[in-house]
Amino acid sequence: MNKNPYIDFIAKYRSNPVLFVKDVLQVHPDEWQAEFLSHIAGGERKISVRSGHGTGKSTAASWAMVWYLTTRFPCKIVVTAPTSSQLFDALFAELKSWIRNLPPYVAELFEVTSDRVVLRAAPSEAFISARTARAETPEALAGVHSQNVLLICDEASGIDESVFEAASGSMSGHSATTLLLGNPTRSSGLFYDTHHRVKADWKTMHVSCLKSPRVSDEFVREMEVKYGAESNQFRVRVLGEFPLKEDNTVISADTVQSAQKRDIESDPDTVPIWGLDVARFGADSSVLAIRHGNAITELISWKGLSLMELTGRVVDKFNNLIPRQRPTEILVDSIGLGAGVVDRLQELDLPVRGINVGEASSMSGTYLNLRAELWFKLKDWLAAKDCKLPVDSALFSELVSPRYQFTSSGKMKIESKDEMRKRGLPSPDKADAICLTLASDAATATFGSKHSVQWKKPLKRAVKGVV
Repeated sequence: MNKNPYIDFIAKYRSNPVLFVKDVLQVHPDEWQAEFLSHIAGGERKISVRSGHGTGKSTAASWAMVWYLTTRFPCKIVVTAPTSSQLFDALFAELKSWIRNLPPYVAELFEVTSDRVVLRAAPSEAFISARTARAETPEALAGVHSQNVLLICDEASGIDESVFEAASGSMSGHSATTLLLGNPTRSSGLFYDTHHRVKADWKTMHVSCLKSPRVSDEFVREMEVKYGAESNQFRVRVLGEFPLKEDNTVISADTVQSAQKRDIESDPDTVPIWGLDVARFGADSSVLAIRHGNAITELISWKGLSLMELTGRVVDKFNNLIPRQRPTEILVDSIGLGAGVVDRLQELDLPVRGINVGEASSMSGTYLNLRAELWFKLKDWLAAKDCKLPVDSALFSELVSPRYQFTSSGKMKIESKDEMRKRGLPSPDKADAICLTLASDAATATFGSKHSVQWKKPLKRAVKGVV
């Protein structure tokens, strides 16, 4: 009678995931990845890993799932993330690629679908299930019971507490293991607590980009130059440390004061660029910002105007200028009511572009949307110390008020106008109008010096964010 080869296979690798990764998947884990896998095999039931960007945490989690499913029966593995994109486009996609890398005699044991990997012979008793961790449906992670249970929470900073609470019942068994991994984007919540208040209950790991062979020195230098070594952005994305709660404003008061005090004259030969922020509520103002090179030369506010009245004011301003003083572009926030202004100005043959600040950034790995990109672009523009802002107390307040935060995926997000209103702050209409003038750089990069004669064409950024 021939001996079943899988018995020897399981006996060899059941307690040694590092050897499994080397022998079966034909890769060599980083030092921290090997330690992480060894913690799971060693019986640690609660493991929490905070790391910088690109250190291989999703890869390590994928290896853990493949090893666990291959060497344990019965077993139920649930993998989750705050959003479907984070779950299916990132972690679960990588998991499936490693399943495909298994030797045929192992891979043939499993069936892979869009959201599951199951043991063909017992699909209800041995599987990996991908389930989005949304606060609206926390019960999705409840009711998972088996002799062996593995719960993996990717981008754990962004997972709502109610989801963890719902999952706690499934993790009560003696062979249940919970793995939390992610960029430390939020200084609150369970993920934060596992590294602070309840750290004694968890095996914690910290992975800095500075010590990761997967992260280039160039990336580290770029982050340091762009944001500063003391910034929250550098702490989260490079050092793998939680952000400091005090450091959450986009633009400092010193930066704005310096820009308002500078004695810089606008170049009269520079073709101006206009940015128009259209009011959405009665208390808000529509604001036209005029930029000549590195100087904001004029801010015009209108309150209580209809869309047609606002369009008329812009047209009058344009027509009353001599041709060389007219703007190359008028960049208008096209969300909501602004779309009507864009349409009418185009009908009147003015050089207008609609900018949808709510859609994708051209740097989608860094910023949640175009609005966040433009605010940080404004910050960099002001910090360069060769630009000029008008002395305007309202503008000063608007520029220093908005806060930023990190999303669960490590992208930077600017506080919305509605969120600012809840804090008792007015809409930053003047500041947003100035931000819009900086969106023209995308057109320059695409069309070159002659882009002014092609103003009817949309900005082409290879993203949906500019129309």
